[in-house]
Amino acid sequence: MARILVPLPDRDFDVTEVAVPWRLATRAGHDVVFATENGSVAPACDPLLIDGVVFGKLGAAPEPIAFYREMEGDAAFRSPVSWRGLDPLSFDAMVLPGGHAPGMVQYLGSAELQALVAAFFATDRPVGAICHGVLVAARAGALRDRRTTCLPKYMERSAYLLTFWKLGRYYRTYPAYVEDEVRASLRDPAAQFVRGPRTVSRRGTADDDSAAFAVEDGSYVSARWPGDAYLFSRLLLARL
Repeated sequence: MARILVPLPDRDFDVTEVAVPWRLATRAGHDVVFATENGSVAPACDPLLIDGVVFGKLGAAPEPIAFYREMEGDAAFRSPVSWRGLDPLSFDAMVLPGGHAPGMVQYLGSAELQALVAAFFATDRPVGAICHGVLVAARAGALRDRRTTCLPKYMERSAYLLTFWKLGRYYRTYPAYVEDEVRASLRDPAAQFVRGPRTVSRRGTADDDSAAFAVEDGSYVSARWPGDAYLFSRLLLARL
C-alpha cells in the first residue's frame, strides 16, 4: 500500500485536518509517516480544539477527537521523522494540514518544508492541502498554475471577530488573510481560485458530504476548513 507523508509543527495543528485523513488512510491499509522540523518528539494539536475554543464552541467534533486520541497511540505519530532532507520519491502522497494557532508559524514559515513541498509537487504524485495548509503550497510556488481553494477570508474574519475579545489574534496567524496570500500566488486568481459555497457552521461527516467542498486539479486536492476533511481525505485517497 501507499506511504503518505504528513508534515506537522511541534504544536497547534488542527485536530480534524490531521486525524480524519490519518484514520481514513490507515483504515484503507496505507502507512502514514509524520514529519516535524526536528523529528523524534510527538507533536501536539491545538488544545483549544479539544476543549472547545470559546464556551465549548468552535472546537472539533467528537468523532475527529476520538480519532486524534487513537492517533496519539500510533508509533509513527509518537516518533516522527524530520522533514529535513527527506526524499519526495520515498512517498506516494503528501497531506498538508492546517491550523491557525501561533505554533503553526514553525510549519507555515519553514523554507526547508516549502522546498520539500515544491519538490513533491514536481513528482506529480498526489498532494492534498486543507485550510492553512494551502499556504505552504502557495509559499512553495507550487500553485501558480493550479486551481485551488483554501480557508475563505469571510470564515477567517468571522472567527476572529467572534473571539478577539477573549483570544486576541488566535484566529489571525498572519497579518494577511490566507485567501489573499493564496490568490496572490496564482497566475490568474479570477480563473484559478474557487471559494466554494458560503457556510459558517455545517460540516461534512463520515456519511454525508452535502456540506463539504473540495477542489480537484489533477493530482492536487484542496479544501477550505475542518468541515471538508472527510470529503478531502476520500478524494485524495482515491488518487492512490
